[in-house]
Amino acid sequence: MKSGFVSIVGRPNVGKSTLLNAILERHIAITSDKSGTTRNIIQGVYNDKDSQIVFVDTPGIHKPKHKLGNVLNQKAYQMTSNVDIVLFLVDIKEGFGKGDEFILNKLKQENQDVILVLTKIDKIKNKETLLAEIDKLQKLYDFKEIIPISSVKNINIESLIKTLKKYLKEDIKYYDDDYLTNQPTSMIICELVREKILRKTEDEVPHSVTCYLEEYEKEENVINISVLIIVDRDNLKKIIIGKNGSMLKKIGTEARLDLEEYLGSKVYLSLYVKTIANWRDREKYLRELGLKDDIDFE
Repeated sequence: MKSGFVSIVGRPNVGKSTLLNAILERHIAITSDKSGTTRNIIQGVYNDKDSQIVFVDTPGIHKPKHKLGNVLNQKAYQMTSNVDIVLFLVDIKEGFGKGDEFILNKLKQENQDVILVLTKIDKIKNKETLLAEIDKLQKLYDFKEIIPISSVKNINIESLIKTLKKYLKEDIKYYDDDYLTNQPTSMIICELVREKILRKTEDEVPHSVTCYLEEYEKEENVINISVLIIVDRDNLKKIIIGKNGSMLKKIGTEARLDLEEYLGSKVYLSLYVKTIANWRDREKYLRELGLKDDIDFE
């Protein structure tokens, strides 16, 4: 039995969560076109007949502007050590930039085994451009492998898994076959709602939004769920609610469909919006998000 731990790292919006969902063929990590979507260390477990791979999806590493950003960076750094190998994701369409260089320097300091994964290759029409980029990037570090992929088009995902197995040890199975993720149901519920907010409001609402599960009551034929949406400014509250509640209704409708698929049950979903100024700089709310955990905020 081949088994081991694989960390997925990269700057915001390179496709870390999309890759994890593609590998597991389940929607456990939220995605959007906005950078910094992932806030938690999400663990997903891949199983087949001869292997178990524990993937760790980390928040995008970036220059922090508040305490929340500092916490996310520190969590991501912690998850690049004590793993069997690191998947370093770079958006091939955007090219290798300063943010990627910053992360690579961190990996060099740890002398970690790294596979470079070039994402979103479906957006590159010229193969010569792709080959030229690979030739340039392979000179930056002694990467164990360089693999171009598209998670959305399912290009080279199986090849990536096959390659990873070469770097895993003959070891124990860490989790039962039916174990999928370390994320509690309450967290996944809130994250699926937050995903719909980010997608439906596009650039109007930044990442100053979070969600809390207030009610989860399972009845015979339906699960009653109540989620509180928190923003840091009243104008964002108005955007999320929309005219006569139209935007909130759209968010709720799309979130409910995903929740019903995930939970395997009919769902009655209630959403409420509240303004709490500067919540991202308040340790109380970071603790409630499960983000503090012995992290130094300084």
